[in-house]
Amino acid sequence: MKKKIVVLLIMVVFLTSGCGANDYLQDNNKKIVQYAETGQNLPNNILCKPEEGTDLYKLYEEYSDDLKIPFDKLPSCKNFKLNSNKASGIWELIFVKPLAYLILKLGSLVGNMGVSVILIGLLIRLILLPFSYKTHKQSKNMQKVQRELQKLEYKYRGRDDRESMMMKSQEMMEIYKKFDVKPMGGCLVAFIQLPMFFAFLQAINRVPAIFEGELLGFNLGMTPYVGLSHGNYLYIILILLIAASTYFSFKYSMNSTGAMNQTPDMKGQMNTMTNVMVVLIVVTSFSLSTALAFYWITTYAFIAVQTYLFKVLSGETKRKDKNKDKDNKKSKIKDKLEVKRGMKYGNNN
Repeated sequence: MKKKIVVLLIMVVFLTSGCGANDYLQDNNKKIVQYAETGQNLPNNILCKPEEGTDLYKLYEEYSDDLKIPFDKLPSCKNFKLNSNKASGIWELIFVKPLAYLILKLGSLVGNMGVSVILIGLLIRLILLPFSYKTHKQSKNMQKVQRELQKLEYKYRGRDDRESMMMKSQEMMEIYKKFDVKPMGGCLVAFIQLPMFFAFLQAINRVPAIFEGELLGFNLGMTPYVGLSHGNYLYIILILLIAASTYFSFKYSMNSTGAMNQTPDMKGQMNTMTNVMVVLIVVTSFSLSTALAFYWITTYAFIAVQTYLFKVLSGETKRKDKNKDKDNKKSKIKDKLEVKRGMKYGNNN
């Protein structure tokens, strides 16, 4: 859970601050150039031209000398191909350009770039679903491992000789093997997921055609801050959806990654950390483009639903219901005993 929060924090700072400023157009005062109509920071590494004749097109034309690819060599977004211009590196060649191409082609097919971003974002989550389920199972098995490791620590407490340490290490490996837990398994899954995640965000950011469209009355390039300043209070709904999807995603993830074994103090710290992160994300979402906001909402809503379904598949919800029934029965028995005790000693009212 903590790793997830750190990754989200890095991503939000990267998208909404001056970090990575070398990838944005800068004016003579070294300030990041914004498109006044939408509040969008303009990247200097776009993969295709905006629609000709628009204000965005003219703005990029004005700063054409600062683009990483000469403006006159950029294809229009409608004509963008995988071999359009030379890729700047393996990252762009393998991840960013193919994803940008998919967004543009699907957007042309369904007639809306916003819908395209949402569908491809969900497709990526579906592709990563087996890895996510494996991570969930690992985290549940890790809870069992932690209990066994605590017993092992107690068993070898005060025994620091070499033979004892070797025996302890061997028993530890047997515990991991017993519960089919690979200590580096969670890290491996993260390494698989993160490149896709960041490449998709970069692909969205580098395709101007995405930010020229609309979805459900929202300008895809406009930030909620600018939208609200223009009197479009529907952006409040967008902010609330970002908050809700993020909160429930965090909540279900926290409940499925060992929170049951944590002390009340640790649970309190995690809850505080979650609430702080949600507030931080809500604040920074005011400067996210609407296209990224839609992507964020659908992705994290998907993660929340996915985590809940994983819990259902692994039988966790049934176990919780059984525990609740047991607690209710214990509570009823306790109440009956209290009543009988009161009647016996004449204290029953």
